[in-house]
Amino acid sequence: MKLKEYIPFIGMGFMLLLVQLIALALTEPFKLNEIKAFSNPEDPGNVLVYMAIILIFTGFIFLVIKLNKKWIIQAFIFFAVGSTLYFVFIPFFSVGPYITLTIALSTDMILELGTVYYSLFILSAGLTILLYKYPEWYVIDTVGVIIGAGASTMFGISLEIIPTLLLLVALAVYDYIAVYRTKHMVALAEGVMDLKLPILLVVPKHWKYSFLTEKFDKEDREAFFMGLGDAVMPTLLVVSANFFVQASSYSVPFIGSINLPALGAIVGTFVGFTVLMGLVIKGKPQAGLPFLNSGVILGYVAGSLLAGSALF
Repeated sequence: MKLKEYIPFIGMGFMLLLVQLIALALTEPFKLNEIKAFSNPEDPGNVLVYMAIILIFTGFIFLVIKLNKKWIIQAFIFFAVGSTLYFVFIPFFSVGPYITLTIALSTDMILELGTVYYSLFILSAGLTILLYKYPEWYVIDTVGVIIGAGASTMFGISLEIIPTLLLLVALAVYDYIAVYRTKHMVALAEGVMDLKLPILLVVPKHWKYSFLTEKFDKEDREAFFMGLGDAVMPTLLVVSANFFVQASSYSVPFIGSINLPALGAIVGTFVGFTVLMGLVIKGKPQAGLPFLNSGVILGYVAGSLLAGSALF
């Protein structure tokens, strides 16, 4: 392959890294605003809840596709996108971490708080409408990176190391079965691809590419696609390791402190990503999570050993 043919893979790796770095930057604001998915991060039962949600949602999508009611999927996804954008923006733009504290300060502060939240609602709704009206690849990627980072942070600070590791192993096995055995994940992706939703990251092979005119019935496509879940799932461990593990850390501008286990997890993610891309180059759909989750877990273990911290 010529050097320029590797550029899409570099771009995909860059977006994956961006999701992880933004997720780390969101950790402290999410903590202060108490935005999390589960009340008890230590409970392994959270893994069962997460897997149940995935299976139920997958079954729901197949049912809707069979009934030829794809607009229901669109409506659900756009509502989820708008809601996630709103919760991602709150920590960075809210007047204070707690509404009750802010209200107690003064009437002027109450008015300011209302203005901020109204503005965030307008911003989130505006991006969602833009995505609906003009789902070009760079719009989808921008929104996808934001909501991917937000989801990674919310679940990452809601699952301690053991539940996170259990979840990643379970998802890797599920992804392997869904892509290589039952192949229902491939069918699901092909069934919703034409809806142009931010459930994937799009990396064009050339600058003239337009996702708006992409023909999904042809075999030789002009872009590479990576499911948003492939960016989110390994990032859960990166966030969890940085949030729950006590280890030496380094300060990174605009990101915050990153400890060695989390750094190891990031490096491990890209080792797995490199192996995955080596197979993707051959042109066949690949299950991303067996490679990415294995890489992030091994990287976390290596980082923990270097830091001298407990693995669990």
